[in-house]
Amino acid sequence: MKYAICNETFVDWDHERICHRAAELGYTGLEVAPFTLASRITDVSTARRTELRRQAKSAGIPIIGLHWLLAKTEGFYLTTPDAAIRATTADYFIALAEACEELGGHLMVLGSPLQRNLLPGLSHADADRYALDTLARCLPTLERTGVTLCLEPLGPVETNYMNTAASAVTLIRELNHPNVKLHLDVKAMSTESVSIPDLIHANAGDTFHFHANDPNRRGPGFGDTDFRPILKALQDNDYAGWVSVEVFDYTPDPDTIARESLRYMRECVC
Repeated sequence: MKYAICNETFVDWDHERICHRAAELGYTGLEVAPFTLASRITDVSTARRTELRRQAKSAGIPIIGLHWLLAKTEGFYLTTPDAAIRATTADYFIALAEACEELGGHLMVLGSPLQRNLLPGLSHADADRYALDTLARCLPTLERTGVTLCLEPLGPVETNYMNTAASAVTLIRELNHPNVKLHLDVKAMSTESVSIPDLIHANAGDTFHFHANDPNRRGPGFGDTDFRPILKALQDNDYAGWVSVEVFDYTPDPDTIARESLRYMRECVC
């Protein structure tokens, strides 16, 4: 099992310090939220991207990719009927993919619930059509950079669009491209009617990336969720991707979150 951690877990730590500490704790991959680097990824120069990649590699914990792609940005929307905004959003996804490659990463997780919610009067079918139009524009860049875009289902508390693994897979089938895959998240899967292990089994062929967290928004082992059957389901399906710790509640402190989340998951793996 390959374990990564999301860099925003460490809140205001500088990048080099995050890399060294995460590696010391036993993580072998770092996932990056663009808003921790700059207001927009386009504000991060090529020289700075090269330095971030070098620092991570030097610490022994390469950057594996990006998530929270549209968080804390304005002017972007996945499912809007406005063609100009869809084009602008696609251009930004393209810029993110190029940055991901320069940072040494190979995946991007598309969650960003606030930029995909159904707008007033919009049907799910319309939203699917607009989302597909936005994402299709990115496919040549994804292929060129070798970056895989992972669609992330999220629970109904966070968004009213793409709430299930099945709905994400529908879009993946329509796009029909090897660089578009499924991302699964424990907190999000806990809102579905099917058990988490069953969801993992059902979507094994499409799953490229995985976030480990508890429905209480904390790390693995910090809540009531038993990760033993979850990690076993990944193992049973020969999952070869990353299991990345992502939290939304940063208490008690970054070091405890990172250390105890990894310790617990390792205990859960036979």
